[in-house]
Amino acid sequence: EEAVFLRKKITLLRAFSLLIGSMVGSGIFISPKGVLKNSGSVGFSLVVWFSCGLLSMFGALCYAELGTRITKSGGHYIYILETLGPLPSFLFLWAEFFAIRPANSAVVSLAFGRYMLEPFFAPCAAPVPAVKLVSLLGYYMVLTLNSWSVTWSARLQTALSIVKLLALALIIVPGMILLAQGHTENFQDAFDRQSLVLDKLPLAFYAGMFAYSGWFQTSFVREELVKPERNIPLAVIVSVITVIVGYMLTNVSYYTVLGTQDVLASPAVAVSFVQRAFKSLISVVPVLVALSCFGTMNGGIFTFSRTLFVASREGQWPPLFSMIHIRRHTPLPAVMLMFPLVTAMVCIGDIYHLLNFFSFSRWLFIGLATLGLIVHRHRHPELHSPFKVPLFVPVSFTVICLFTVAMSFYSDPVNISIGCAMVLSGFPVYYLIIHRQMSDRCRNLFSISQDFLWTKLPSFFSTLSDYLTHKLQLLLEVVQQEIKTY
Repeated sequence: EEAVFLRKKITLLRAFSLLIGSMVGSGIFISPKGVLKNSGSVGFSLVVWFSCGLLSMFGALCYAELGTRITKSGGHYIYILETLGPLPSFLFLWAEFFAIRPANSAVVSLAFGRYMLEPFFAPCAAPVPAVKLVSLLGYYMVLTLNSWSVTWSARLQTALSIVKLLALALIIVPGMILLAQGHTENFQDAFDRQSLVLDKLPLAFYAGMFAYSGWFQTSFVREELVKPERNIPLAVIVSVITVIVGYMLTNVSYYTVLGTQDVLASPAVAVSFVQRAFKSLISVVPVLVALSCFGTMNGGIFTFSRTLFVASREGQWPPLFSMIHIRRHTPLPAVMLMFPLVTAMVCIGDIYHLLNFFSFSRWLFIGLATLGLIVHRHRHPELHSPFKVPLFVPVSFTVICLFTVAMSFYSDPVNISIGCAMVLSGFPVYYLIIHRQMSDRCRNLFSISQDFLWTKLPSFFSTLSDYLTHKLQLLLEVVQQEIKTY
């Protein structure tokens, strides 16, 4: 009898947990290698980490203002739609579905699988097929949970946020103790300019920003937040400051215990750190890191399903994905849609290639979203916003994002060109399907397909299930008879 809609179940604590759980994931445990490799030295890598944190704070403040101005869920998509129009918003949706989100989920899933198996195979590397199998199992578990209950997904996120902070503490404390004892030899010549390659710096920023990515997650679930005008800015500011401090101390600990060559040679930096710092916890920290990645997967599925839900509601995605489970109150079709693409990318992908591949598209559209904030302010000066940032914050953030995106074409032309082609491939789709009205023939075909999906397929699967059950019973009877005879 009651209306079916997404309930307001995300409190301030859950919003804080969502942000911490999304930011502190695989990034801090795999990105130090990418940042160091592309920045060239310990000192410049720490500068990159701090700069990425500061840039993330600027972006988070911009999104906090957007979240108080625009009252819909959907994150980047809805902000671009409301400020820049339907074409760029659809291009974002297209790139997000086919490139950004599945590649991001695949990176986090592979990190989960690698760290989960590392204690069982140390000091050797875990076999790649086993890593991919465990990665997929972890992703499917999170997918099932998000299909089942919003409340339990939020509770899991809160619990895993505590696990993440504990994992960081176990890395920070021994590193700080060694640093206090005078072990500073790995920081000699920290700013060696000979190894600095300027054209690789955008890739270092991509790796660092990947570790911080997640500061925008509350914007995806804006309609499910309790008191969003107050809780969005508060959760964003506290969580980003917490993560910046944690990441800087973690990287200092890494470099205190491990040398530059050790970080570059390690497939799993946190595991190498534990092996060097204290072997008694060699099986504990990788599991904590794996659980941290698990929380990031949970946060990613939780938020992206809302993007598809909102895009479907806005008429830029098939209507099926705006449906909500009548008893569970979860956007079930939207949650399940990422299943095949993530599976394919986990099976064929490599972490660092995937990272560069999706970073171009992600930061292009985040820059466009903050550009949209400037446009929205200009168009609606009369609109009162309960939270407002100085104009130089969105201007600085937008310029840096778009400049980094432009520079990355020179740094990694192959992967960036693939990402650009993926974005541009949305143009014909938009003009052929979204911009123009479908012909009557297409509408009839679509209605026939829907009728088949909702009336014929269930009866077919029911018949198939009965048939297979009957055959299985006959097979069991034959096996039992053979056993008795034997």
